[in-house]
Amino acid sequence: MKRTMAALALGGAALALPVAAMAGVVVKSTGPSSTKYPVGTKLDDDASITLKAGDVVTVLTSDGTRVIKGAGTFRVGDRPQVASDRFASLTRKRAATRVRTGAVRAPEDEAVTNPSLWYVDITRSGTICLYDLATVRLWRPGTEGTATYRVTAHGDGDHGETGPQAEVTFDDTVTVAALDPARMPIAEGGHYMVTGPDGATSAELSFVLLADDFEQPDALAEALIAKGCSVQLEALASTLEASAEAAS
Repeated sequence: MKRTMAALALGGAALALPVAAMAGVVVKSTGPSSTKYPVGTKLDDDASITLKAGDVVTVLTSDGTRVIKGAGTFRVGDRPQVASDRFASLTRKRAATRVRTGAVRAPEDEAVTNPSLWYVDITRSGTICLYDLATVRLWRPGTEGTATYRVTAHGDGDHGETGPQAEVTFDDTVTVAALDPARMPIAEGGHYMVTGPDGATSAELSFVLLADDFEQPDALAEALIAKGCSVQLEALASTLEASAEAAS
């Protein structure tokens, strides 16, 4: 009897323990309240936020994506939209190990977006987070015509000495091309300049290695924020926001 009563007491104590609220992270914030809820803000499911007209706050949690629009007061954890398929396709690591040739052009009225978080947009400067620096794939938004881009390593010295250079050619209709690691080894923290066919600078890049495998949108978003990979965070937020709104 004593054992039974002890077990019941332990069970009751366990039931009495508070359940930890799932936390979300703000990945996109626009409007008058954007300074109140900036990107990177963590919010519990049971938290409420008050927005004004014109506000849009996108929150990622392990359960899904919540797009909250003002004006009004909203509970963060209400009805998140699950976009697991879209998240999986956008972040699939094996996409970075192969090159798609003969890519299909998007319709003229459809915005061209990077199909993988691990493809490096040659038109956007910033810090890029990757799982593997030996399999860097470059992506260009357009597909018309053959174009050659040059990637040059730049030193951190006072004179900005240049290092190795490599050319990458996109054939007609091709959007993704591989960067040869033998000719252009990518180092974590290194600085690289991408020059377009016209000789103008297309992008200035640096790279950071992701050591962990992030399988949840909120965890990946936090890692991108911590490492300063804002270009990829923007792509992740915009893609999941669009999927959530389409599903609502």
